[in-house]
Amino acid sequence: MKNLFSIILLCLFCPALLMAQSTLSKNVKTFEIEAPQLNSHKKIWIYLPANYELDEQKYPVIYMHDAQNVFDDSTAYAGEWNVDEFLDETNLEKAIIVAIEHGGDERITELTPYSNEKYGGGNGKKYVDFIRSTLKPHIDASYRTLEDQANTGIFGSSLGALISFYAAFEYPEVFSKIGVFSPSFWFSEQIYEKVKNSEIANNQKFYILAGKRESDSMVEEVNNMKDLLISEGLQPQNMIVKFVEDGEHNEKLWRENFGEAYKWLIEPINK
Repeated sequence: MKNLFSIILLCLFCPALLMAQSTLSKNVKTFEIEAPQLNSHKKIWIYLPANYELDEQKYPVIYMHDAQNVFDDSTAYAGEWNVDEFLDETNLEKAIIVAIEHGGDERITELTPYSNEKYGGGNGKKYVDFIRSTLKPHIDASYRTLEDQANTGIFGSSLGALISFYAAFEYPEVFSKIGVFSPSFWFSEQIYEKVKNSEIANNQKFYILAGKRESDSMVEEVNNMKDLLISEGLQPQNMIVKFVEDGEHNEKLWRENFGEAYKWLIEPINK
């Protein structure tokens, strides 16, 4: 009983102990930027390679969504992706990671390019325009980046995967490295029409991941999209589709597979 009372007192006077501890790498910084396309401001988390301040090298850039879940356990909904830890420890070519915080109640609206009868949404084009026309120019002006399409990627999961996939076809001249984890293709059939009516750049690469325990339709939807991409001219060697037997729709699946996807996407297409 005495020990229990001591624990209660400790928690009352040290409430931080009740919260998840921050796991943020020292190489991650944050800033805010106006997003006129969305009539809001966005908090941006940026990972700079450990040697960034020690050399003059320019780096590829990968844009990610749901920044709260990318780097830090203390802000993640259900565990982080460990992107900063992975990049700190790997010997692979490094990239600058630019992660955009989701808009809370506006998340569905911002990350969906088309509306859904039940869930609404459909403001995704404005969100992608913010990345292309406001955020990317700011990043390229403020940091040593490789600005061209061949060195620019976009990566997300769930609705973040949907908007990444959409961005690849809305602006194929901007994005070439596309990470698509557990995509919400179910949200609107219009995403299939987008592929049919768009160009695929010769050097675009798609890494698509899905767990077989995510939903009854996930595997079928991903396979349908894979077949459509091939029929529209995407070269098979420019796409990886991976199914995880016991994979569920969560950060665990995405965290465990990020490194493999990053390694493949970051390599030039001619390797």
